Order: sequence, then C-alpha cells, then structure tokens
Amino acid sequence: MVRLVSSLLLAIASATPAFAQSGGISIPEPTDGALFALGVVGLIVGRQIAKRRG
Repeated sequence: MVRLVSSLLLAIASATPAFAQSGGISIPEPTDGALFALGVVGLIVGRQIAKRRG
C-alpha cells in the first residue's frame, strides 16, 4: 500500500509543472518601494497631462 501511494505521488509530482524545477533565468520581483514610487510618478504625470488639457 505504501509503495502504491508513494509511486502515485511521484507520478503526480513529475507530471505537474508546479513541481518541476525551471531551468530558466530567475527574475527578481520588484520591491514594494519601487512599486510605490512608480505609482507616485504615474499620479504626477497624470495630473500634469490633465492640467494641460484644461
């Protein structure tokens, strides 16, 4: 019974892409500060565009 369960888990783990290790390049996620700064810049640019339109 234990062999059946372990071989079943092994088959599921090898077939599921979530369990597979990627061989590609790892790209770091942006930090919270960078996302906040990007949002602030977007608000400033948006207000400048709105002022020019009238």
